[in-house]
Amino acid sequence: MAYNEYLADKLRQAFSERKVPFEEKKMMGGLCIMVDDKMCVGIIKDDLMARVGPYEYEKMLKKPHAREMDFTKRPMKGYLYVDATGWDNSEELDKWLDQCLVFNKEAKSSKRK
Repeated sequence: MAYNEYLADKLRQAFSERKVPFEEKKMMGGLCIMVDDKMCVGIIKDDLMARVGPYEYEKMLKKPHAREMDFTKRPMKGYLYVDATGWDNSEELDKWLDQCLVFNKEAKSSKRK
């Protein structure tokens, strides 16, 4: 199954409205949204992949509709999946994006020089 195009459109619109430059990359059968050459959010099937960072991880994991990102069969600290019920509402999606953009400022770029 491909990634959720509806969510992709919502993310494109949200980043554009915020005037945040972003780049899209297809990876792992999903879509990754890069901000400042750093993974910010993504889509795997119908789930939002949120990079919230290690410091807010436990708090954000307790939010409704969030669960560990275990794409590699092991939880990845700092990354969460949010199911469609948790991102379909624009207000909820904005809250997730806010957290991801806050962490993005301190995250390290994975771009090779």
